[in-house]
Amino acid sequence: MRAFVVTAPHTAHIQEVAAPVAKAGQVVVKIARVGICGTDVEFFNGSMPYLHDGQAKYPIRIGHEFTGTVVRLGPGVDQSWMGKRVVGDVMMGCGKCSRCTEGRQHTCQDRFEIGIRNGFDGALAEEMSIETRFLLELPNEIDETLGALVEPGANAWRVANAAMAAPGKRILIFGTGTIGLMSAQFCMAMGAEVHLIGVDPKQFPLALEVGAKSVNTDVQPIAGGYHVVVDCTFDPSIPAKAVESVEPGGRVVLIGVDDHAANINSRLLVFRDITVVGILSASPGLQNSIDYIKAGKVDLGMLVGATVGLDQAIDIFNGKRPAGAGVGPKILVDPAR
Repeated sequence: MRAFVVTAPHTAHIQEVAAPVAKAGQVVVKIARVGICGTDVEFFNGSMPYLHDGQAKYPIRIGHEFTGTVVRLGPGVDQSWMGKRVVGDVMMGCGKCSRCTEGRQHTCQDRFEIGIRNGFDGALAEEMSIETRFLLELPNEIDETLGALVEPGANAWRVANAAMAAPGKRILIFGTGTIGLMSAQFCMAMGAEVHLIGVDPKQFPLALEVGAKSVNTDVQPIAGGYHVVVDCTFDPSIPAKAVESVEPGGRVVLIGVDDHAANINSRLLVFRDITVVGILSASPGLQNSIDYIKAGKVDLGMLVGATVGLDQAIDIFNGKRPAGAGVGPKILVDPAR
């Protein structure tokens, strides 16, 4: 089968590789759609921290925001899985340690991460294998495009949940990319008022279409201040700015990451009684994401700019938007094209 393989920084190829075999407890999924994520871009350009601390190495087959159909079963797998449309968790814990047994398998020290950590092959390919315990079935109301958005949507649901989004809450989100706009949607679905900060004014009309109360290039004071400030960027200066911008007694939610550590004034946290929450993974929010998408509480599909074939993926990683792409920041890949 064909797979997208990154062999060195800024170097990737479509390669013919062996088709996956379903081992005990596993199935093979025929991939329908894959989203290109900022983490994938970091592997492509070589900035991903896992490449520098030994948790990942080249060559690597990336891609983790996927949906597809089960086409082969491994030993011991219930026959009912055959033909199911599925999405999958990215973080795959050992299932035996205390973190896993306590429901925190996404923090397991020995976890695999699809297309990211410990050499587990990713979904930018025609097929991939995965254990059924990491799969969720897609309802008929969710098509392939929305299916590929479940995983990033789950990250955004976790942001809104950590922000304690609710009616009367005023939330400021740094970042008008995919996760920023998805987080805005989930926060608003929970009743909050959302304001956005971005660097590219061309994205502002979409942010307003999503439903943001305002969108600016810098923090603007509002009556009553911001109860929550969220960082959905790769800018290491933003966490400190978030702490400075939030109301006393408020919350700061961090999901954006950079390959440089961000400095935060811990004394300011104490003196202003601020709570800071870090979001690592979509894992605890996958079912919630499915439920919100199915119910129409969020419209994540409006964020998709284009869907391309596997052969065109290299252009996306090189920063070339497809001809005729819409304004949405998210690009999906259909490996069958």
